[in-house]
Amino acid sequence: MSTITFSDAAVLPARPATRLRLTVRGRRLLLALAALPLAVGIGVAVISGGSALASGESAATATFETVTVMPGDTLWSIAGEVAPDADPRDVIGEISRLNLLQGGVLQIGQEISIPAQFSD
Repeated sequence: MSTITFSDAAVLPARPATRLRLTVRGRRLLLALAALPLAVGIGVAVISGGSALASGESAATATFETVTVMPGDTLWSIAGEVAPDADPRDVIGEISRLNLLQGGVLQIGQEISIPAQFSD
């Protein structure tokens, strides 16, 4: 029979884990790399967002005549009142688009905006 023996000399001791040390220069570099995306985002926002206010022109405001829906009113009757000479189907279409009406449903007391071409 043969025997195998192990000695302590064959086993290497484990090295203790070393801590990463950052110098002042390394910390500054790491901070600069972390702040770079933020600086780029701010730069893009400044360049692209300032053009809307830089024109110096005031925006035109639109004024609409409004009609309050009374009991028994329909889009057809309102179209006939506000534009008696126009085709009621065209007037109803414009009123529906302007007020985002789905299916022409009206509620009593609702205020409906009339398109500018019919409110003269």
